Amino acid sequence: MSNILAIETSTTVCSVALLSNNIIIATKESIEKNAHSRLLTVLINKLLEEQNFQINNIDAFAVSIGPGSYTGLRIGVSVTKGLCYGLSKPAIAVSTLKAMAKQFLNNNSDITNNTNILLCPMIDARRLEVYTALYQTSLIEILSPRPLIVDELSFVVHLKNQKMFFFGDGAEKYKNIIISQNAEFDSSIKPSAIAVAQIAQEMYNKKQFADVTYFEPSYLKDFIAIKSTKKLF
Repeated sequence: MSNILAIETSTTVCSVALLSNNIIIATKESIEKNAHSRLLTVLINKLLEEQNFQINNIDAFAVSIGPGSYTGLRIGVSVTKGLCYGLSKPAIAVSTLKAMAKQFLNNNSDITNNTNILLCPMIDARRLEVYTALYQTSLIEILSPRPLIVDELSFVVHLKNQKMFFFGDGAEKYKNIIISQNAEFDSSIKPSAIAVAQIAQEMYNKKQFADVTYFEPSYLKDFIAIKSTKKLF
């Protein structure tokens, strides 16, 4: 069986998880803002040290590749590439939105086999936009990840005949826009390295590895710098 170290840095959450023999045996997490570059390797080292686990025994490194924070994604992917290069291990690139859908299922196991439910993870993309996608409870992708400005007509076709769960930090601002008896909202779901590791295990079994040299974060849209309103002098 495989040992997988998973990294999640796509939002304000910085987390790592260690999966061994299909079981999550340890996880570390921080919600300190703007600290991913300082904390990520610290969390990895602490996790391995506390488990008395040698990093050479990791079979693959998995990372959440977005969408999400530009800076956070770059940090996570860069650290993953460094570990893979240094230890000659494969990399596994996991969609952040798919991992969020998996995390939602972890918290709501009673709907796992319900084929009449759709999962809609949402990450706040600032202003009126969210990053979103649609998945069945089997995690089959119905709508590919994309930036979206949601209005009252969004998902109206899907909501007509199916129950939909909207979750993540982007879901809250649309709670009063998407009006349907088939819509439910949960803003408490956040990206987690636990779900990244669980999806990565399936990808590892299928040998779905990323090209360590060329794989990049999935930003979905160009970076836009925001000018500071503070006076320098």
